[in-house]
Amino acid sequence: MDIVLLEDVKALGKKGQVVKVNDGYARNFILPKKLGVEATAKNLNDLKLQKANEAKIAAEQLAAAKELGEKLEKSSVTVAIKAGEGGRAFGSVSSKEIGKAIQDQLGLDVDKKKIVLNDPIKAIGSFEVPIKLHKDVTAKLAVKVVEA
Repeated sequence: MDIVLLEDVKALGKKGQVVKVNDGYARNFILPKKLGVEATAKNLNDLKLQKANEAKIAAEQLAAAKELGEKLEKSSVTVAIKAGEGGRAFGSVSSKEIGKAIQDQLGLDVDKKKIVLNDPIKAIGSFEVPIKLHKDVTAKLAVKVVEA
């Protein structure tokens, strides 16, 4: 029996592949667990339409990420922290504060998990902070840390 896999099945194939399996294996394991469907003309056509929709959605997400990245590249945010003598900061600026500053100052919604900070910013000055918006799109945002 030919089966179109809906999910990856170990030792059988990847999602979307058409594989030939024994009838009993298909009826007793693959079909009840919804790991695949029978490879009929209708199911194959539905699978092609689904892949086309997924590709369209992925392209839209990439375009939206590029647009947001361009907006972030052109702008900057200012974050104020308490500092002592010589410009030494008492605290630090984390991705949470940068995300809140983007929301307040630019009106853009950026998840704090997408802001890539290896270490929190602990000094006063200007910094380039990378923001990973999509697997293919990374924008650099100018962050100015000033004394409060």
